[in-house]
Amino acid sequence: MEISNEMIKGTVVPIILKLLVERPMYGYEIIKVVNERTHNAFEWKEGTLYPWLHRLEGDGIIRSEWSTGETGRRRKYYHVTRAGTAMLREKVAEWSAFSTAVNAVLLGSAV
Repeated sequence: MEISNEMIKGTVVPIILKLLVERPMYGYEIIKVVNERTHNAFEWKEGTLYPWLHRLEGDGIIRSEWSTGETGRRRKYYHVTRAGTAMLREKVAEWSAFSTAVNAVLLGSAV
């Protein structure tokens, strides 16, 4: 089943932060990991990711540095800052409350 862009939009920031908490990554690597883990349900592209990376970096949530990767190629690696780690905790709690409330309506369960 295809997932709408509206549904995906609310998950972009927590997904980016979660992946970068796991390890520093460059942009294309983030896209590749998201697409692999979601079995291409999200199908992120550069146009989805890079504006968010620039915004998060500008807000001090992530930082970047140029580094040479395993292939010898220079890449811009992104890292989570302390503010980003705090934001991830908030987003995970928010997601939990949101999904519980939506499931209560859609599946008829109690909150």
